[in-house]
Amino acid sequence: MERDRVFGMGSDPLVAPDWPPLTAPEIADLLGPDARIEWRSPRPLSATAQVRTADGTPVIVKRLPLTLRDAAALGEEHGFMNHLRGNGIPIPEVLLTLEHGEFTYEVQELGIGDDLYRGTFSWSPYQSRAQAAAAGRMLAQLHLAAIGYDAPPRPPRPLLASFTVFSSPDPIAAVQKLATGRPALADFLAAHRWQTEMERLHLPFHTRLHPLLSELSPRWTHNDWHGTNLLWTHETPSTVIDFGLCDRTTAIHDLAIAIERCAVDWISLRDGGPARIQFDQVRALLDGYRSIRPLTTAESRALPRLLPLVHAEYELSEIDYFLGVVPGGNPENAEIAYRHYFLGHTAWWAGEGQALLTALR
Repeated sequence: MERDRVFGMGSDPLVAPDWPPLTAPEIADLLGPDARIEWRSPRPLSATAQVRTADGTPVIVKRLPLTLRDAAALGEEHGFMNHLRGNGIPIPEVLLTLEHGEFTYEVQELGIGDDLYRGTFSWSPYQSRAQAAAAGRMLAQLHLAAIGYDAPPRPPRPLLASFTVFSSPDPIAAVQKLATGRPALADFLAAHRWQTEMERLHLPFHTRLHPLLSELSPRWTHNDWHGTNLLWTHETPSTVIDFGLCDRTTAIHDLAIAIERCAVDWISLRDGGPARIQFDQVRALLDGYRSIRPLTTAESRALPRLLPLVHAEYELSEIDYFLGVVPGGNPENAEIAYRHYFLGHTAWWAGEGQALLTALR
């Protein structure tokens, strides 16, 4: 991994970060002069590092702009993490949250297990069917542990994988409402034919999904489930990390995200290559999940109808992030988020992806 470069959204696998890397003086201010940085994460949406404290304890330090997450926003994540940890899900403790200048700093325990996917792009298949099955079992355990956590949905923020647009009877109106509080997103959409594209791509799937929505129980969920957000002991997840996208959605929404993250080689597709659909891993993940938490009839029917839509709302949030949070804006990444992810993912499911949707049915 090239030093201080992060995963890119375009054709370059590694790019200069939008946020400068954490520095030794910052770490010294947080954890004392003898703390030292051991490794910097290539994940692009924050500055994150593994740090060794003066007494030899390894911790994770994350720095986020206040415009992305202030202490109150992180508190929404921490409340859910605490509930899950109290119900037996292995999640690192948050040791410190601090607002300073233009940033919020978060210090967490390292977590137990090996970071097998440290240098792997988030949308990648699991390393084995056994890992896919174990990830499915852990996700089901998390959904059972989430029962009883009744905090309201998070308010609109950049970078959230929420379920407000396609849980609405009118997704077009829901996007318009979302954009009213996000000027950068509103300006971007005004320059694109998004309504026409949504009517063509997204609404046919929504029409089939909508009759089932009343049967999907709301629940707080992780919303970013893939191998890179798990630490592993052999073939089994031993720690769950990164709750930055968590929100009140539904269990099947979370399961659809987990499938979308590992089933298709979106990077290859973006670059004109094959999809490399992971039928075996999807089957293993679902079998693992259902061995702990069987799906309801409505959830089973909703899954193939939701999959083509499950990533779209997050991409609207990502457009807002690239244009409204990143210093100076990053219009190239905003356009990639719109063309390749908001439109491109759903278009793929409507075409070649029908083979996987048929298998899921």
